[in-house]
Amino acid sequence: MKIYKINSGILIERTTDYRIVKVEDWDHFINDDHLYEKIKKDIGEPIEPNKAQELIAKEIEAPIQGQEVWASGVTYYSSKLGRQEESKDAGGGSFYAHVYEAERPEIFFKSTPHRVVGPGQKVRIRKDSSWDVPEPELTLLISSSGKIIGYTVGNDMSSRSIEGENPLYLPQAKSYDGSTALGPCILVTDKPLSRDTKINLQITRAGKEVFAGVVGIDQIKRSFEELAGFLYRECSFPHGSFLMTGTGIVPGSDFTLKSKDIISITIDGIGVLENKVE
Repeated sequence: MKIYKINSGILIERTTDYRIVKVEDWDHFINDDHLYEKIKKDIGEPIEPNKAQELIAKEIEAPIQGQEVWASGVTYYSSKLGRQEESKDAGGGSFYAHVYEAERPEIFFKSTPHRVVGPGQKVRIRKDSSWDVPEPELTLLISSSGKIIGYTVGNDMSSRSIEGENPLYLPQAKSYDGSTALGPCILVTDKPLSRDTKINLQITRAGKEVFAGVVGIDQIKRSFEELAGFLYRECSFPHGSFLMTGTGIVPGSDFTLKSKDIISITIDGIGVLENKVE
């Protein structure tokens, strides 16, 4: 089942029908350890499928209100290699090899809600960066108690030239206005996400594909529960949180985003998050 944040409320897509909840507060609604059981019930008002699709097309928003967005780094082997390559001249390449093997994962703050954009909105590349890429990531929705209650698609926009210059510049490379995209919905399930789940990235420029890649979440080195556990060790989240789980699709040094590029990220079972570069 899926839930969408729309202008007029919360839209629930179930296996048999659509429901709309107009009065619930988003934070209160999703921050529930029993979210799956809640939306399985006949809450809200039924709505015709065509009307539901119309609302999704016209009113969809990023599925966030009071949540912070955090991110996990170097969880794929390909990410380790990419980070080593970008930072080798700065002497930071070995950092990423160590963190890939370490007991403690790399977890960093990514975004406040007002810096997050939703489906169809524009992501940004920094004006002081010369090498920029999207990072397609399966993203966890975690309740305030630390329970993983849903999944969405995330785009962790990254300024690789800044991060590569010095690993200590990571916050500037990762967190800025329009640096994060989430959506189109929250997938809520009572079962672990299939390890066969694939993440697809496609970037088009002037109508032509300029980059494409695919990776399976079975390539993630750490479990989702492990990543969530480290995030919640000494941090509290009154409204829950989002945690990006890392990227396994790393464009080479010969590719950088340009204004008006279209970034499409598809994750099996969740949907497509599409954004244009400002």
